[in-house]
Amino acid sequence: MNPLRARVAAPASVRRNTLKTIVQTIAFWSVFLAIIPWIILRGEEAISLDSLRWSAELTRLLGAALFVAGGTLGLWSAWCVAQFGQGTPLPFDAPRNLVTSGPYAVVRNPMAIGGLTQGIAVGLMVGSPFVILYALCGGPVWHFAVRPWEEADLKHRFSESFTQYRAHVRCWIPRLQPFRPENASTASPNRE
Repeated sequence: MNPLRARVAAPASVRRNTLKTIVQTIAFWSVFLAIIPWIILRGEEAISLDSLRWSAELTRLLGAALFVAGGTLGLWSAWCVAQFGQGTPLPFDAPRNLVTSGPYAVVRNPMAIGGLTQGIAVGLMVGSPFVILYALCGGPVWHFAVRPWEEADLKHRFSESFTQYRAHVRCWIPRLQPFRPENASTASPNRE
């Protein structure tokens, strides 16, 4: 296997891929939405920056609503990868098929959007500007470090299908009308 390419998932049932995806989601959420924010909060206390925190109830409610919205988007996206992609979201068990349905029909990176939204939500719920900053830093890291690798792999594995999809579905800004591969030749490409 080329180390710069994802390892495609072995054939498995949707149920098995969904179960693997649930385990992956629990692991990712635990690390990125619980453990790292907890470490940041302890660091704030250690260097006396916890005085910058706020405790507004409305902000906590907004954070909870954003967490649910981001989580729902992420879980729906992950389910689409298991259901239609016949794999999981992780590169060591990558989808066998290009996923262009569900949230992927309107934006190329719904899982990243969902995860970043959840990270910001955690910062709002705990009242920490540094947790929000940590979450916001995830956007550029994902966009400039992970996305190029992921898209090169998708281009390698799905060739013209991915090229057509990428030309019509933006990375971060959702389409107003869902992408339909069969109509792509008549639709105008995005300007990203």
